[in-house]
Amino acid sequence: MALNLPDGLFQVVEYQHTKPGKGKAFVKMKLKNLDTGSLVERTFRAGENVQDAKIDRREFQYLYRDDMGFHFMDGETYEQMAVQEALVGEAANYLSEGMTVQLPIFEGNPIGIDLQASVELVVTYAEPGVKGDRVSGATKPVTLETGLVVQAPLFVEQGDTIKVDTRSGDYITRVS
Repeated sequence: MALNLPDGLFQVVEYQHTKPGKGKAFVKMKLKNLDTGSLVERTFRAGENVQDAKIDRREFQYLYRDDMGFHFMDGETYEQMAVQEALVGEAANYLSEGMTVQLPIFEGNPIGIDLQASVELVVTYAEPGVKGDRVSGATKPVTLETGLVVQAPLFVEQGDTIKVDTRSGDYITRVS
């Protein structure tokens, strides 16, 4: 849920409704400013009006990256949209060409990017595993097609496709 406050556009991260023994109820919220990314705590009293922001979430296909930012195409209208690097943030580490993502749009402008919980990426560089170095649970750094470096098991080789968790950046499994 997002709120359109006089200070800007905020996304509700956490909230707590409190009804004290005396007095009116209130809601304490932790809000994330969608322009700056900073977290703010606000308290709203019962009966206080707050403007709800209508955010449209649509699926877009990632095309490419250049000086203007990241370019996406709407799958229904084939309209292209450029998103600034600052709005994409850490999600840039998981974007590969042709990938489908959701873009939250407020008043015709993208305000961020929503990735799937996991993505499949190709390993572009991996040190070869040394014979006899097969300790259970041992890992090595591997570089992915996006430039991201993750820790993966020793059996992962260059050219393999692996699944990576986009929330933590951890290796999940080898796909091929």
